[in-house]
Amino acid sequence: MGARGPIWREPGMPALMVMTCAGFSGYAVLLTVAPLWAVEGGAGTAGSGLVNGVLLLSTVLTQLLVPRALRHVGWGPVLAVGLALLGVPGILLTLSDDLGAVLGVSAVRGVGFGVLTVTGSAAVAALVRAERRGEAIGAYGLAVALPNLVLLPAGPWIADNLGFWVTFVVSALPVVGIPAALRLASALRPDDADLHAGAGTVADPDDPESAAYRRLLRPVLLLLAVTLAGGAAITFTPQMVESPSVAAAGLFLMGLSAALGRWRVGVFADRHGPQRFLLPLVPLTGFSMALMAWSVAGSADARTAAFLLAMLVLGLCYGGLQNLTLLISFGSVSPRHHNLASAVWNVGFDAGTALGSVAVGVIAGSTSFSTAFLVAAMVAVATLPLAWRPVVGAREPRPR
Repeated sequence: MGARGPIWREPGMPALMVMTCAGFSGYAVLLTVAPLWAVEGGAGTAGSGLVNGVLLLSTVLTQLLVPRALRHVGWGPVLAVGLALLGVPGILLTLSDDLGAVLGVSAVRGVGFGVLTVTGSAAVAALVRAERRGEAIGAYGLAVALPNLVLLPAGPWIADNLGFWVTFVVSALPVVGIPAALRLASALRPDDADLHAGAGTVADPDDPESAAYRRLLRPVLLLLAVTLAGGAAITFTPQMVESPSVAAAGLFLMGLSAALGRWRVGVFADRHGPQRFLLPLVPLTGFSMALMAWSVAGSADARTAAFLLAMLVLGLCYGGLQNLTLLISFGSVSPRHHNLASAVWNVGFDAGTALGSVAVGVIAGSTSFSTAFLVAAMVAVATLPLAWRPVVGAREPRPR
């Protein structure tokens, strides 16, 4: 594969981008709508809160099994089944708004989403050589971010103005991505070292999985801290900001800067190495959360600008650190463990998001949102030693 030309023209990348956009479109549109549908059926706050909790739990449990499924079943069947499980069940919500039915659909969709997340990031490592991997992760991240940027906030509006059934139909878009997924699987069939080195059944005593897990601990802890912050902001902004328009503007700014950060930081990481970009982004995450804590401490309109700035900076860190930690995860292990690295990274992402929702919610419930966000800021800053010095023995990509 050459090092010149747009990254999305690399063999297999167009199919990956189409599959990812279709899959995440179906995921994003129901993320806020499915809990609302449960409320329509009579569920209370606790019940509606379970909807995405079940989705997330099913996702994480599936992510742990995807590398083994890829080895034993193959990319084509795993991708096709995963997209079908993510896309088809949402249509069934037209039949019932009972909480049990919504939870069952969420659990099945979580299996499909777990497949999509692990295979998507693993495919990047298999398709593109290390010297352009940061740029490829950025392009993949853009394909992830755009559906979330558009359909996540649009979902409730569509449900209110056009009807819930429209969102359920849109949630079937992952099925449209199945042909692209099969083209992606075909692109992965050639003798690719990154892909097939991990497909063997004979373990290498000099490269055990236990060592891979140890090397992945550093990027995953960095990812946990920033996704904890991002998950808290996404979950609680509508509750802690009085003006709906300000809350919507803040979430849009965060989504936009996250998309741009995840897209562009990879190019710079390929040229200069990921290490130097960790150092500013980690403390900036803490700064943005502290600024947000101050901005929501009172109801003064003068703090609106501070809140919007905090969301903008947080989004940049949120997107940039996603790219960098995934790049470091792949660089920290041998090619045969790239599928494992993808699974562990995705588990870290979803676990951090869940912690941001649950832990910050508990702290805010007993104190205040301002205090809870200060705690999240301290968690982010506490990971600075991990950003300062790479783990001994890590196999990070060298800058060009």
